[in-house]
Amino acid sequence: MMVAMTLGSTPSQADMLKGTGFVGDRVGADSIWALLHRQGHRLFPDELFADLFTSTGRRSVPPQIVATVMVLQRAFGLSDREAVSAFEFDARWKYACGGLDFDYPGFAHTVLVDMRARLARSDRPKRIFEVTLDAARTAGMVSTKRVLDSTPLYDAVATQDTVTMIRSAIRRLLAAAGAGLQSELRAQLRRDDDYSAAGKPQCDWDDAEARTLLVDALATDAFSCLAVLEGRGLGVEVGEAAELLAAVVGQDLEQGDDGRFKIARRVAKDRIISTVDPQARHGHKTSVRGFDGYKGHIAIDPDSEIITSTTVTAGNAADGAVAEDLITDLTNNDNDDGDDGSGLKVFGDSAYGTGEFQHHLEEHGIDSGCRTQPPSAPKGRFAKDRFIVDLNADTVTCPNDVTATIRRSNDGSGTAYFGEACTQCPLRESCTNAAGGRSIRVGIYEASLAAARARQQDPNWAADYRATRPKVERKIGHLMRRRHGGRRARTRGLKRVDADFTLLAAAANLARLAVLGMTTTPIGWANA
Repeated sequence: MMVAMTLGSTPSQADMLKGTGFVGDRVGADSIWALLHRQGHRLFPDELFADLFTSTGRRSVPPQIVATVMVLQRAFGLSDREAVSAFEFDARWKYACGGLDFDYPGFAHTVLVDMRARLARSDRPKRIFEVTLDAARTAGMVSTKRVLDSTPLYDAVATQDTVTMIRSAIRRLLAAAGAGLQSELRAQLRRDDDYSAAGKPQCDWDDAEARTLLVDALATDAFSCLAVLEGRGLGVEVGEAAELLAAVVGQDLEQGDDGRFKIARRVAKDRIISTVDPQARHGHKTSVRGFDGYKGHIAIDPDSEIITSTTVTAGNAADGAVAEDLITDLTNNDNDDGDDGSGLKVFGDSAYGTGEFQHHLEEHGIDSGCRTQPPSAPKGRFAKDRFIVDLNADTVTCPNDVTATIRRSNDGSGTAYFGEACTQCPLRESCTNAAGGRSIRVGIYEASLAAARARQQDPNWAADYRATRPKVERKIGHLMRRRHGGRRARTRGLKRVDADFTLLAAAANLARLAVLGMTTTPIGWANA
């Protein structure tokens, strides 16, 4: 429960003798320090956060100061304690907060924790990022082009093995249960373990039989606990703990012919990798490079390199799955240039070149700069692009000039079967080794994929792609340059990691706006 607080007020004028205004001569005019000093009261006025506070209670630390500290904290990859210490002793931080006096008091690091919690509960949890983007838009720094990409965010906890996860999930359920329910659950436990201490259970790990007995005993305790809860109305915390326990034992265990539970020799889809952070997943950025945690996705304006959208997903999510969410400002025509759709273009690597996303761009009149992978076939055989697919006639013609009709299914996809024509075909060895002959599948977005592959053969398209797409990789490099709070997530849970990543993007935008010389005029933000 949050403490009732009223809105604090940032000092409007510093003492000339004790103020930190002298810092302005020592930091660059195009630095984030200078921008926040000049424009902080317009970017993050106390009133912007008024809805987070009550009309009665003790006075809060002025929100403008807290928001500025939060931005600088993310810009420099500091912990809460380090950020508060920097504010208290580094003159640049007080200068950025409006040129506060040297002796302006510091505050507890928990103020930052409280502000994040208040923002998370509000109707506008990402308002700090939104403010930076709105300022860039008003100043004319956001065009109608976007470049998309993602980057791994390593989890803040260690990946657990199956034995540790099952035991931890049981401990979590016992901790969440009230005294009465906990007694019922403990009465069903058969292992000589009170599940009070964290970590791996005691076992002779060199003894295969001992390991087998341990897994079976843990599984028996887990299923016994779940049996107690079956059909009962559970509170939120107990319900979540029970779901986690059921998921852990369900994904990693199977019952052998002897009736014992054992670790399954398979990897479950969407497998939980830690009970400490159940939303983290094992992901692959490339076929040989794996990671544990989340993915941070961004869209940038390639001209100004302003980040226009962010989101975070589990590490195993496909990049294309969130592509539409990253460009809603274009698809909603929420821009200042070309409401008729002219000049809109989206760039992305082959992860974004799916038929579904290419079709989405076509529907909204957006030019595609997303690369689509060419079709492939095993062992160098004829790929799909060696066949002539005529969607108007619903036919496919093979390299031997044999034509087959596409048989459509209910969802609109279809398959062309060449069957017996392959039996005596002189090109069979180069085409297929399937006993039933070659078949060609046609997806529901086949026309969009074909158009994309034809489009990217244009040298001008390829030159534009090569010149534009790398800009998002450079921006990701800026975001990830600090391991703590950059590549390594500072928090746990999808919602918190997403909020933290968005705040990092806000800090990057402010640093970029400072370099671009954003200023104000009597009618609003402007590009100097």
